Amino acid sequence: MPEPLASDVANRSGDRSDMQGTGKSAVSNGQMQLLLVGKNKDFSHLRDLLSQSGNRHLGLDYADSTEDALARLRQTNYDLLICEYESGDGAALRLIHELRRNGPAAPVIFLSDHMNESAIDAALKTGIDDPAQASILAEPSLTRAIRHAIDVYGKERQRQKTEDTLRKLWRAVEQSADLVMITDRAGVIEYVNPAFEALTGYSPGELMGQTPRVLKSGQQAPELYRELWQSILSGSVFRCTMVNQKKNGEIFVAEKVITPLRDGEGLITHFISNDRDITDRRRLENQLQQAQKMDAIGLLAGGVAHDFNNLLMVISSYAELMLDSLAPQHPLRHNVDEIQKASRRAADLTRQLLAFGRKQMQTLQLLDLNSIIEEINKMLPRLIGEDIELEFVPGKKLGRVKADPVQIEQVLMNLAANARDAMPKGGRLVIETASVQLDDAYVQAHSIVPPGEYVLLTVTDSGEGISPEHLSHIFEPFYTTKEEGEGTGLGLATVYGIVKQNSGFIWVYSERGLGTTFKIYLPRARDARVVPQLALPVEGYLGGCETLLLAEDEPAVRQSTREFLSLNGYIVLEAKNGAEAVAVAREYKGPIHLMVTDVVMPQMGGARLAGELALERPDMKVLFVSGYAETTVQRHGAIDVTTRFLQKPFSLRTLARKIREVLDADAPALAAV
Repeated sequence: MPEPLASDVANRSGDRSDMQGTGKSAVSNGQMQLLLVGKNKDFSHLRDLLSQSGNRHLGLDYADSTEDALARLRQTNYDLLICEYESGDGAALRLIHELRRNGPAAPVIFLSDHMNESAIDAALKTGIDDPAQASILAEPSLTRAIRHAIDVYGKERQRQKTEDTLRKLWRAVEQSADLVMITDRAGVIEYVNPAFEALTGYSPGELMGQTPRVLKSGQQAPELYRELWQSILSGSVFRCTMVNQKKNGEIFVAEKVITPLRDGEGLITHFISNDRDITDRRRLENQLQQAQKMDAIGLLAGGVAHDFNNLLMVISSYAELMLDSLAPQHPLRHNVDEIQKASRRAADLTRQLLAFGRKQMQTLQLLDLNSIIEEINKMLPRLIGEDIELEFVPGKKLGRVKADPVQIEQVLMNLAANARDAMPKGGRLVIETASVQLDDAYVQAHSIVPPGEYVLLTVTDSGEGISPEHLSHIFEPFYTTKEEGEGTGLGLATVYGIVKQNSGFIWVYSERGLGTTFKIYLPRARDARVVPQLALPVEGYLGGCETLLLAEDEPAVRQSTREFLSLNGYIVLEAKNGAEAVAVAREYKGPIHLMVTDVVMPQMGGARLAGELALERPDMKVLFVSGYAETTVQRHGAIDVTTRFLQKPFSLRTLARKIREVLDADAPALAAV
């Protein structure tokens, strides 16, 4: 019987090659797979021998040449190769060479009738790790040699599998986009992955031996750190959101998970921290929360405006009536003047609140922003003062925007006044326009802005700048950093509301001592036709002798308005709601030239009232008034808010002038309702 020459037991590192094929090994499933290589096909005694030794689950393949053996090895994973060897057999040595060159393979036992020193030397040079001295072995010796070779091979494969798993885990940690840090039980850093270095700016050499305290931003409460250590030292996983500081001083926000690591005895030896940078996500969340908060305040402002406007109407109307009844030199005229001034200031505040809440009445036109700004710039020097240099840089091919020119003027005036206050010792104010295309990259950074074409209005000052703690609040109504009595805190809130009402977006960029830049994005209008700006009417009043129907649900407003109109020659019919107005109109037999009606009233609103009387009195004109916001007014019917509408509060003289304007117009108002 041939004797074993040597066993080639793999003891190498590296990935397993394709030489061993794609099939499953017998080591793992209980089926031992052998490959016999040689020209002698009489290997049946080996099967019988292995079966007698307890290896009943045995698969045996045969290859009569090196090429055939290599082909089979590509298809099947063998647990053992038994190869005939004759002195000087180059084919057997070439098989070992091919197996060695392609990575770790199954053990090989060579069977030879004779063995000498040159054979051992050739085997060593080929790559056999542990050749055994040849001797005549009994069948049990051959069985033990085969079993030993398979056992060593199985252990080696398990070691390689473990090493492969460790290499995968290492690569997973090294290539992870999350920040991974490992510390000992005392919190001393022992490892950080490349993502940690890329985000924080600290190299591994700088962090080794340090503690995570190098990242402290000072924005976390001490209680958080106490809770952290209590949790992880007790063996619990700790989760939190933490604000940390990079090496360059920048702040970043991370979702942190710290997990205790235990040894084989269950003792905590290390901690692994896995952090995910959520700075951008937190910034977008803050933007959304800020927008929602501003919307909520705007809704509140719009709701308050109606009742507030009615109260102001009563105050200003009776002050106006009292002023008309006093002689020019009467000592009480000064007091009444002060009442009127206070009511006008209160009315301005109401309008600013409505503007902030995006509920201000608009006269939308297609505007050339450059032309509007050039006209406004004629007034700005008087507002900002001679010690501030004003520069306007108009953009080319700007396109048009659909907006209210009065509101655009209001935006620029408020921003200029804000810049003036930021430059008490003088400075520079630059207004620029440009046509921009906002792409997906910009939208990702500003999630509430849809992509598209915009006209950009930029206002930059060289003033003191805005500190970070104030920057997120500057658009809130009544928020101001000025001394008490020096500002209402509604200027920038008004700007914000107007921009949002015109479907635009506003961003502010500022650093302390480096000035402030406001960027306003207004959607570019598709219609290139420019509507000329309507001239603002000059306030005055004219009396008349026509008959007017006054429908107003607020008694004090109705009474003061009726008294004033009667004093100016009009015949006034009163009604406290829409239903009563219909009854009054039907009962009155003479002509009614104009109906002045509140839009929102109990039982029947102004728009429905006008519709009810349109057929009965087709020649009667209508003037709508309301203290509600434009959206509320429009919900109550198709009302012309540009020519036949007055927004409360207004002076009685303004009402008289508007009544005269509507009465003298050619087209009847009811035809347009």
